[in-house]
Amino acid sequence: MIHIVICNYCGKKIAKSTRRFNEGQKFGWKFYCSVKCVGLSKTNKINLICSREGCGNEFERVKSQFQKFQRHYCSHRCLALVVNSKRILKPKKKCHICKKDVLYGDSYCSPKCQHKSQEITEVELIKWVKKFYKLYARIPLKAECPYYSSIRRRYGAWNNFIKTIGFKPNHVVFAEKHIALDGHKCDSLAEKIIDDWLFRRGINHKINVPYPKNEKFTADFVIGNIWIEYFGLSGNLKRYDYLKRKKIKIAKRLELNLIELYPKDLFPKGNLNEKLKILDKL
Repeated sequence: MIHIVICNYCGKKIAKSTRRFNEGQKFGWKFYCSVKCVGLSKTNKINLICSREGCGNEFERVKSQFQKFQRHYCSHRCLALVVNSKRILKPKKKCHICKKDVLYGDSYCSPKCQHKSQEITEVELIKWVKKFYKLYARIPLKAECPYYSSIRRRYGAWNNFIKTIGFKPNHVVFAEKHIALDGHKCDSLAEKIIDDWLFRRGINHKINVPYPKNEKFTADFVIGNIWIEYFGLSGNLKRYDYLKRKKIKIAKRLELNLIELYPKDLFPKGNLNEKLKILDKL
């Protein structure tokens, strides 16, 4: 008597004698139509289709890799195309000299612009500092100056240059008190920059306001129902990071509208217009 069974690999119908069929049932064997299917069934690879949109290439991967990764690509080229397409969506950084788009981590779009930054004359440097002082009522930090390499090459240090042109150098960003334009006494130069930003836009604000039901902690700025904290030393001191987490938990528990600001939002180029745009609606 003949029994029809299905190949366990390719699905093809095959005929087996009663003796073979009964043995397979007894010992739990799997049936295959050929030696090729037997070999293929023992391989550790599976067939996949490239995850990059528009590719569609078929390829093999080891099963362990299939379980480890969610997306699979047929080549390094396809992977690079996907990764680079995501990078393009990120905000673009501008060249210090010509304002063209540059890659992250770079300050200049080309060696030509980098060389040009070192060729700037002393008169132009002084003019740039005075323009900055007129706009922001303070001396720029060295991280804010696109011509720092030229200044260091000529004067040896940033503060030497500032003294040479008749200004008093900035102290360490978080070292001493600073008086804002509206008379508020700020704990750091960074907080003064934020306070002055609010003052210039006519936004009424309070400083060092205790959190509700927890007067041990105070917020740097409060505007209506919006609380603003500047975490200037985040990631530098364990104790500071502990207090930062406490403040964030308090704000979350009290359902306060808390805006967190960090040095990257102020230096080297301010991003307060974007971070505090919600204040325009008040």
